Amino acid sequence: MNAATTPGLSAAEASDRLARDGPNELPATARRGVWGLLRDVVLEPMFLLLVACGAIYLALGDRHEALMLLGFVLVVIAITYVQKRRSEQSLEALRDLSSPRALVVRDGQSIRVAGRELVVGDIVLLAEGDRVPADLELVEASNLSIDESLLTGESAPVMKQAEGSASDANPDACRQAFSGTLVTQGTGRGIVTATGERSALGRIGASLQAISTDATPVQRETQRIVTWVAAIGLSLAAGLALAWGLTRGDWLHGLLAGLTLAMAILPEELPVVLTIFLGLGAWRLARERVLTRSMPAVELLGATTVLCVDKTGTLTMNRMAVRRLWAADAEQVLDGGASPDLPEALHPVLEYAVLASHRRAFDPMESAIGEAGQRQLAGTEHLHGNWALIDDYPLSPQLLAMSRVWQSPDRQDRLVAAKGAPEAVMDLCHLDAAQHAPIARQVEAMAREGLRVLAVARAIFPSGTLPDAQHDFDFEFIGLVALEDPVRPDVPAAIAECRAAGIRVVMITGDHPQTALSIGRQAGLIADGHAVTGPELDRLDDAGLAARLADTNVFCRVQPEQKLRLVQAFRARGDVVAMTGDGVNDAPALKAAHIGVAMGARGTDVAREAAALVLLNDDFASLVTAVRYGRRVFANLRKAIAFVVAVHLPIVGLSIVPLVLGWPMMLMPVHILFLQLIIDPACSIVFEAEPLEPEAMRAPPRRPDARLFDAQVLLRGFVQGSGLFGIVLVAYLVARSASGSDETARALAFTVLVVSSLALIHVNRTWTRRRDASRPWNAAFGWIASATCVLLVLVLWVPAISGLFMFTTPSASLLLIGAALCLGALAWFEATKWLLGQWAR
Repeated sequence: MNAATTPGLSAAEASDRLARDGPNELPATARRGVWGLLRDVVLEPMFLLLVACGAIYLALGDRHEALMLLGFVLVVIAITYVQKRRSEQSLEALRDLSSPRALVVRDGQSIRVAGRELVVGDIVLLAEGDRVPADLELVEASNLSIDESLLTGESAPVMKQAEGSASDANPDACRQAFSGTLVTQGTGRGIVTATGERSALGRIGASLQAISTDATPVQRETQRIVTWVAAIGLSLAAGLALAWGLTRGDWLHGLLAGLTLAMAILPEELPVVLTIFLGLGAWRLARERVLTRSMPAVELLGATTVLCVDKTGTLTMNRMAVRRLWAADAEQVLDGGASPDLPEALHPVLEYAVLASHRRAFDPMESAIGEAGQRQLAGTEHLHGNWALIDDYPLSPQLLAMSRVWQSPDRQDRLVAAKGAPEAVMDLCHLDAAQHAPIARQVEAMAREGLRVLAVARAIFPSGTLPDAQHDFDFEFIGLVALEDPVRPDVPAAIAECRAAGIRVVMITGDHPQTALSIGRQAGLIADGHAVTGPELDRLDDAGLAARLADTNVFCRVQPEQKLRLVQAFRARGDVVAMTGDGVNDAPALKAAHIGVAMGARGTDVAREAAALVLLNDDFASLVTAVRYGRRVFANLRKAIAFVVAVHLPIVGLSIVPLVLGWPMMLMPVHILFLQLIIDPACSIVFEAEPLEPEAMRAPPRRPDARLFDAQVLLRGFVQGSGLFGIVLVAYLVARSASGSDETARALAFTVLVVSSLALIHVNRTWTRRRDASRPWNAAFGWIASATCVLLVLVLWVPAISGLFMFTTPSASLLLIGAALCLGALAWFEATKWLLGQWAR
């Protein structure tokens, strides 16, 4: 089979085979079905308490109250079920997004598809860093080696060869690439022979988990608080039931009062709120083309103090183009079109740069060189489509240069083309100081313009056994190729936003120092400064490196293993580090960073698997967007918690006061349930949907150990809730004094509590002193407020319903007093917001 010319499967053939054989995936971990999820919802403590209250009403003979209470239970269960199901569906969508992808040939075109869509007969293209998506029979391989330790336990990579050229000793092993293994070097092309459970990985029952479900620090803190409050609440509820029964002799009503207090205190909203916030936060980031593979990343983003980013494709466009060619006696600037007057002296520079590149290029620089060669050398003898590739010497950390050996049809000797970092190529050519100096000056001049400079060399080698190393060729230096990768237009503004937010941006690149500094200046990363190079890093001890980190934002000529040391050094300083990477060797640094960020388009599968975030657009602005969302999630969680604390205080107070003062019960379980219809959606939907505060990206990052339940949040909730309790109590006393009716007093107090709770939501949507007129309206709050008001009108004015709530409709004058008290509550909330804002400063 000719792999170079085959068009691969058609889309229709692939679709038919996918329907026949099923997706290329292993059996997933069992997920909760409809009934399993419903069972988990029904068995939550809040609903068990409600069912117990319904049973007590039946025992008291209040059948209507029992049926209405149980009806409300069904409504709340439905709402909770829908919220949890939506969260699970979001996570399932994220799992699908984070599945490995594969580059395949279909209908003659190279396209990238989800790994699960591969079918037998597909042609898959492999490159360094890819995870093999299915079992393949190789039909083309160039210096291809694969790490098969996942299957064999052997750590040494296995060299692979194409069909027809494999070793006689073990031809099948050399020609096969197995699902789940990792390409560590070279490129290849293979035909899918087995997918899913039929692959080697499927046969041994291995399973990949795409999303970590470990508890985050905030989740652990929330669980601790919920457990603590629940224990106290249940103790108080038991005490209230006992005291009620002993003082009044009415044990059933005492038990009902105790259960009501337990419902009032139990903070069952908090775990739900946290789950929905993190799930919806990840979903919102996915809509911004940022895939969250680890939930702690959402939580930690707001605490990030250092962003370590690479240059190519993150700060720049990653669309390389050849802009300048240079030889000892000629130079030419290219504008992207064909240059008919390209000097003959420069033809070999471009000719051997093309020969030193892959014909099917994955690298943007090689693609640009190939395109320039086709434009500038068209119609000349310098393009060699009929030359045969004999061997190649790949780039290595020890030598930043690569060579490819070619055989011409009309000569015995082999021609060797090399390209790479200028200093590496000059070393290959063994240039003396006099020859070295003018080339180095030219490289520096090009680099100062922000150009990426490669040197080109050639050699002639007789037929026979090739040497083991590139240094054994007798290279002749030819010239320089300078490429441009412009800074992304949105990068300077994004870096300025990071600086205003107290976030430091550090560029780590393998480029020449002058190129790195030029890009740094264009991006607004530095005004004028210096760079630390990889060799300098090697000479620095840990103390010396720590001293240099304080004032260095550009690191260049950095090897992948040095990125790990930089990340660890920043962490040792107490920074919260986000690190971008795309290569196989970047994985340790991505794992070591607090937040590893992989490139979705150009990144390797192993980098994506090691990362917590994947930037599907590969640009820096997406990373800043992720940081902005991280701050938003944490800030809105604090608002939701302050609201939960504030709204529970009057509920708890109104449950205890009747026992202390000898009054009848002010709040029944049905009233608590009605309030839950406001509290749960407000916490999980209204506050989550709030945009970031305008000044949030002008404030320094929060401390990584900052707590959700800190003094500011708890004090805000306590002050607001205490004021609300006092206002509702005044409403009850005024109505009871004016009407002499407990039912009327209960109705007015409940009305003031409900309307004031809506005011509390509105005030806590933002903690700034003045509301921004341009701040978008929260549609979720509008719907919840409207629905609550409609239900409240039904409860007050429909006799059948008000009777179930044990209400008597208040008079118009009492309702006006209630409205005045609600305005007073609003004023109190705004006043406390201003006072606490002053205190926080």
